[in-house]
Amino acid sequence: MNGSTRRAVLATGAGAALATAAAGLTYAAGPAGATGTPQADVGDDGIVPFRGERQAGITTAAQDRLHLVALDVVTDDRDALRDLLTRWTTAAERMTFGAEAAPGGVVGGGPWKVPQDTGEAYDLAPGHLTVTIGYGASLFDDRFGLADRKPEALRELPAFLGDDLDPARSGGDIVIQACSDDPQVAVHAVRNLVRLGFGVVAVRWSQLGFGRTSSTSQSQVTPRNMFGFKDGTANLKSEDTAALDEHVWVAPSDVPGAAGWLAGGSYLVARRIRMHIEIWDRTPLMEQEQIVGRDKKVGAPLGGSGEFDELDFAKKGTDGEPRIPVTAHVRLAHHSNLDGVRILRRGYNFTDGTDGQGHLDAGLFFLAFMRDAHRQFVPMQRALAGSDVMNEYIEHTGSALFACPPGLGADDDWGSQLFT
Repeated sequence: MNGSTRRAVLATGAGAALATAAAGLTYAAGPAGATGTPQADVGDDGIVPFRGERQAGITTAAQDRLHLVALDVVTDDRDALRDLLTRWTTAAERMTFGAEAAPGGVVGGGPWKVPQDTGEAYDLAPGHLTVTIGYGASLFDDRFGLADRKPEALRELPAFLGDDLDPARSGGDIVIQACSDDPQVAVHAVRNLVRLGFGVVAVRWSQLGFGRTSSTSQSQVTPRNMFGFKDGTANLKSEDTAALDEHVWVAPSDVPGAAGWLAGGSYLVARRIRMHIEIWDRTPLMEQEQIVGRDKKVGAPLGGSGEFDELDFAKKGTDGEPRIPVTAHVRLAHHSNLDGVRILRRGYNFTDGTDGQGHLDAGLFFLAFMRDAHRQFVPMQRALAGSDVMNEYIEHTGSALFACPPGLGADDDWGSQLFT
């Protein structure tokens, strides 16, 4: 199905059932305890189903490009916010299918009306576009009557040793994560949702990302970060549904009462990590590998030969010291040293020009989904902040935590999901 056909199908403004049928999508029921992720006959158009038990963009095979935006709600009108979330649902679903944000949105309104789609993705395939939404703790104040619906674990992250956080790059009432294999498609999705929100929301901060820094499927090869090392070798994978249930998806027992809307969802931690590229690039290879705890060429743990070899923390070198140093990043972050803590990483590289002093403003935009950030990310980051030698080469400059609801049924939208 080509782009013009997709747009013709949705030009009538038909609902999700028509879009699903036209795309040839089927939903796999699966056994109890499975992820319930919608399955699709994804062809050259690269369509990822928008609706299903879970939101797309979490366990979806990580795409190559990201545009993430954090927004502040600038109105106290509860109905206006709910209406926007409903309109966002329609527009996001259309764009993930490869259609305009609204029927005839680019030119269909005629010369005297403002276009309802900005048009830069009009001739482009969706490139596996996913749009994922989440809510910050600040949204659950007294403005919209949502205070009793705030999950207990949705509270601000504590300060960590070495943080240099910029308030202008942190927090937010709402987050929208758009991922695609085409950067223009991802930017188009965010741009049009922000456009729809004029007068209700305003951009607090945003981040573009390229070159995923982790794999979320066994079918993907492990990518490299800006330090040149393979990143996320031991990441959770979408195929391991039992591990996802344990570490990623919020259980009903985690969110009793009015906070139950989050059951089946997840928490998103976003951290902007500036890498001091110039210093790292002058560091000898042996030292780089000892800092990371892995071989740079193939990604094998020190003392091993293959990327996916088990990390042997007891193995000694010829000097009698641990082959993987006690301050190595992989040792400190490994679940065996963190009481079994694991997370689903989904980060991206970034380069945001220079810092005005002749250095690249580049690094890792860390994104990770988990069942409870305070029981998973916080102990992990405390261990890293306290002992990781890599801290000499990085600094955390932005931080946020969001609660991402579960997926939508055929007749649901983000407005009814949050407010009902």
